[in-house]
Amino acid sequence: MMLSAALRLVSVLKGLAEDTLTRYLSSLHGAEVKVLSVGEFGKPGEAGKLDLKGFGYGKPLLVDYEVEGKRFSVVVQTMKPDSFGHEHPGDRAQSLILAYQTYGRLPRHVKALDVGIFTKSRNMVSLGDFEEFFLVVEKAEGREYFWDLNRIASEGSLTSLDLERCKALASYVAGVHKVKHEAPNLYKRRIRELIGHGECIMGIIDNYPEKAEFVSRQELEKFEKLCVGWRWKLRGREHRLSQVHGDFHPWNILFREGAEFTVLDRSRGEWGEPADDFSCMSVNYIFYALQASGGWREPFKTLFEAFVETYLEASGDEEILRVCQPFYAWRCLVLASPVWYPTLPGKVRRTIMDFALNMLESEFFDWRNVGQYLKPYG
Repeated sequence: MMLSAALRLVSVLKGLAEDTLTRYLSSLHGAEVKVLSVGEFGKPGEAGKLDLKGFGYGKPLLVDYEVEGKRFSVVVQTMKPDSFGHEHPGDRAQSLILAYQTYGRLPRHVKALDVGIFTKSRNMVSLGDFEEFFLVVEKAEGREYFWDLNRIASEGSLTSLDLERCKALASYVAGVHKVKHEAPNLYKRRIRELIGHGECIMGIIDNYPEKAEFVSRQELEKFEKLCVGWRWKLRGREHRLSQVHGDFHPWNILFREGAEFTVLDRSRGEWGEPADDFSCMSVNYIFYALQASGGWREPFKTLFEAFVETYLEASGDEEILRVCQPFYAWRCLVLASPVWYPTLPGKVRRTIMDFALNMLESEFFDWRNVGQYLKPYG
């Protein structure tokens, strides 16, 4: 994957001509620029002779030019894809934007003059005047799925449509996961991020209160250690890398009439472990059961079992029951967090934490006996 990304970058840069550099530099200076020479940094070059292949693989390009009688030399840099957290274009953009913001703040450090992009039309576009980035998406009609769960909790019963929607979600995400991808380093990255990313296990824990009434510091420390153990248990399962949503929960599902729905806010990358989506949705049936009745009872028990059974039948992925534990643990940390759910009763927070810790101690998830994981930990 990383090689193909580098080749795509070379392809983009093949069409980069001297006049492209001239226009770009002229726009920065607000005056006409004359390019004198272009070459690989450290090796002299000549105007009109651009060797861009090396540049496409991350080698700096030295450009000498003249504007209004003054000579300038600048180095144009890109980043090549690698397996150190730079697999995606967004990773590389993050690094280059940070470089632009920080180089000039350190004494004696070389200054960053601009940050920009190469477009598909072989142009260079400056982003140096950025303040924040934004995203524009189409509007989707519908009502968030959590409103269904709120009504079920209030009424204490299910309709046939509730079951239909639950099964539709399970079938949908099982279908998503059938698209596989061979990139072992990406699977390792997703597991690494599950443990240490700011949005994941350690990041959520770091945003817990220093003295939380429902969980001790020692338990959180053990929680992290158990999760690191799971990182090693998941080594060797790179074959499981699949297309994923990454944040498949009831607040990111918009239902319309019947079982028609749209998903929102895909997160943390295109490829990952199917257990991420599987746990993200199904844990909410447990979460709502605890809020509605204080225990593992109907009607959410039926919804949970319908989701899991439908998913397993549609995906054929029984192995997921041996890898989902740290993903459930992560989602439980979010659900129990006072930051994300400030009004949640303390007893519910504690039971969710018990579920997470008990799951982390379990090699196999017995989904038909969820109650055993809700017992006090230890």
